Amino acid sequence: MVTLDDDALRTPGPLGLSLDALGDALGAASTVLRANAMAAGLDAPVPTCPGWTVLDLVAHQGMVHRWAASQLRGAPVDPPEPLEVEGRESPDVLGWFDEGATGLLQAIVDAPDDLEAFVFLEEAPAARLFWTRRQCHETTVHAVDALGARLRRPPRAEETWIVPEVAVDGIDELLVGFVTRSRKGASPGGSTESTRLLVAPDGCDVAWLVDLATGRPLRTRRVRPGSPDASGADHVWTGDPVDLYLRLWSRGAAEPVDDLERWWRESISVTW
Repeated sequence: MVTLDDDALRTPGPLGLSLDALGDALGAASTVLRANAMAAGLDAPVPTCPGWTVLDLVAHQGMVHRWAASQLRGAPVDPPEPLEVEGRESPDVLGWFDEGATGLLQAIVDAPDDLEAFVFLEEAPAARLFWTRRQCHETTVHAVDALGARLRRPPRAEETWIVPEVAVDGIDELLVGFVTRSRKGASPGGSTESTRLLVAPDGCDVAWLVDLATGRPLRTRRVRPGSPDASGADHVWTGDPVDLYLRLWSRGAAEPVDDLERWWRESISVTW
């Protein structure tokens, strides 16, 4: 059961996860990504990222780790793309990946709580916490991709190592921080009518009401399941928190449950 007090619902940032917990989840995801990349082989395709090989995946994530660490150190690397080239050309790309993951974790430890740095999501927390959270979920999703490369198919929720608390926080980051960045707005089928989607994981006392409408940015509110706001939703997605996390990030093993989810995967969800 994931329980949160009212202050947590109103405060931007992680839902019930401390900086240390996010760092631990980041370290675990890095280990899973590396192990599955080694097992799959660098030439293996990544089913959840069509057109990518494991080498593409590892080089991308290693680049992102180094870019995030540069933000935390107060010396941003811009542009970051040469870092990915460095990884691709490394004689030991998995060792290069390990160095980047370790460097990122050390940069998190070294960064001050009052760090002033670039952040890029809506309702972002303080920079040190933002970058730890962002890299926790970036790495977790891409570690799922590496697991899929080893399995040669998208993994099911129960096949992953992800715990419900991390999944719930990842759902929140996506729905509150990512999808609300759109300035053009969207709705299923291009309709101008507002559609309200409620995302309500099982065993969790928070849900998300996503207001979809063409012509304005998407809006998301945290609500309590069973509240009047939640009961007014047009569509409800519920289920295991880890399964919902994977589905919302377009990593679900199953086919979309309805036309709205199919539209979400094609039009809204962050991919890779």
